[in-house]
Amino acid sequence: MIEKQEQKSEVSSFSLSERLKAIGAMVDRGSRLADIGTDHGYLPIWLAEAGIVPAAIAMDVKEGPLSRARTHVKEHGLEEKIELRLSDGFSALSPGEADTAVIAGMGGLLMVRILEQGEAVARSLRQLILSPQSEIGQVRRFLLEKGYEILAEDMVFDEGKYYTIIKAAYGRQEKPVPEENWSYIELRYGRFLLASGKPVVTDFLRKEIRTLEEVEQRLSEAATPRAGERLPEVEEELQAAREALCTAEEQEGKGTCEG
Repeated sequence: MIEKQEQKSEVSSFSLSERLKAIGAMVDRGSRLADIGTDHGYLPIWLAEAGIVPAAIAMDVKEGPLSRARTHVKEHGLEEKIELRLSDGFSALSPGEADTAVIAGMGGLLMVRILEQGEAVARSLRQLILSPQSEIGQVRRFLLEKGYEILAEDMVFDEGKYYTIIKAAYGRQEKPVPEENWSYIELRYGRFLLASGKPVVTDFLRKEIRTLEEVEQRLSEAATPRAGERLPEVEEELQAAREALCTAEEQEGKGTCEG
């Protein structure tokens, strides 16, 4: 993932994956960062070396990844800027210790659990930067239902996979009703992504449509009671993906949809 360079650049001594670059780009300069599930510690190291964050707390639920992160922090001489903590989600972080949290590299339902269990800390933050690997629509719904505002979204294609990044903040909406504020398609595929005009979004939606069409065909051929129950759901998902693609293509300037 990280390619060492022979000489240290002015920005950082290594380059990040496209996924981590996109996550890092969401972090405002001067933020006090908490990286939840830091793994190898690459993101806070890169942000600290780039001068984007003055300090960071790198946290992980397992000692193994935290030990690797500790080694990398020491190698980069950042012991004074990056503190490492063993923590299940926000459990080892108190309100006020950070103003920005990154949570990435895990499923959406686990991310929701972390936000629920660490509610007091999560709500005290100026911003959350989330990159769920699954159940992305459920993460959006949770955020809106719990009083967060989704501020921005991005998508990147990295090593054969599509990754979504969501930037959110708590307390900017008094009484959100996501079913009315955001449509089913926006919750599933992202209001800001659909409006972005980025080719990566239309590429993702075309892949999503192909996948759903294959599932639809298999269910149609199966002709079992269970397949019969699932088929209408897939057809609804497929229709939503096609409508999302129309919207995304219009924003990209292709305008190929009719009606």
